[in-house]
Amino acid sequence: MSFTKHCNEIFNQAIRDYHITDNVDTPISNPYDRDSIENRLYLKCWIDTVQWHFEDLIRDPHINPEEGMSLKHRIDRSNQDRTDLVEQIDSYFRQLYSDVTPLPEATINTESPAWAVDRLSILALKIYHMKEQTERTDASAEHVEKCKSKLNILLEQQKDLSLAIDQLLDDIQHGRKYMKVYRQMKMYNDPATNPILYNKK
Repeated sequence: MSFTKHCNEIFNQAIRDYHITDNVDTPISNPYDRDSIENRLYLKCWIDTVQWHFEDLIRDPHINPEEGMSLKHRIDRSNQDRTDLVEQIDSYFRQLYSDVTPLPEATINTESPAWAVDRLSILALKIYHMKEQTERTDASAEHVEKCKSKLNILLEQQKDLSLAIDQLLDDIQHGRKYMKVYRQMKMYNDPATNPILYNKK
């Protein structure tokens, strides 16, 4: 089984598990061993799924301002957790291919494997929710048809991205590509670099 096929199966599992309750406060019950890459992939998609629904909630035009601000803080924390997890997944790949010597003509990719996997997780969510739209009985036929067309595009995109990730991993494994991990340096979360925060000291 290819790496991305394994990813997509785990992502779909996480999305299905979340929608058993469909509640952003549902505690995660990760079925995989904590030290496994499967655990990290399941957690990654769970975070993405909860954040997807945070983003739905915060767009309620009638949301209480205090609830909205609380939700914004939860989204910020979720984004940081997501970034941290991507870096953990990239560390897994770095370790996995640590014995590979890049070829003299090896090139670097525009993004690391884990950031591509991040996009694959989001795609699984888009596909799940677009499929929901195609099954609505309270929507117009025109809406359903538009969503079916979008779903087909998303499925094609998932196929293409999966292939591209598998090819990238194969290239890294055989030294044709090499990877670097750049730690995310988000400045607005850091009280030492966000002027709104450090000027209030």
